[in-house]
Amino acid sequence: MFILTLTYIAPLEAVDEHVPAHIDWIKAGYASGTFLASGRKVPRTGGFILAKGNRAELEALVATDPFMISGVTTYDITEVAVSFTAAGLEQLKV
Repeated sequence: MFILTLTYIAPLEAVDEHVPAHIDWIKAGYASGTFLASGRKVPRTGGFILAKGNRAELEALVATDPFMISGVTTYDITEVAVSFTAAGLEQLKV
């Protein structure tokens, strides 16, 4: 399991120009079964994605995010080993 952390490095006006394409990219990640959850940071300084797969595949996928291509965000990829979950979230366990 991986936590992909996005940090905006451009003004929100620049980020907002790429939101529709980024959302299409996010939807494709869910359709492929790679993404499990995602959302914005509060305050809005970036976002996060819970993903499954291997690091090399995720690094390649992140490189195709319109936010990355346009240079408005950076990504941090953190691998985690989920040991415990609330009921209904068992699929997150290693």
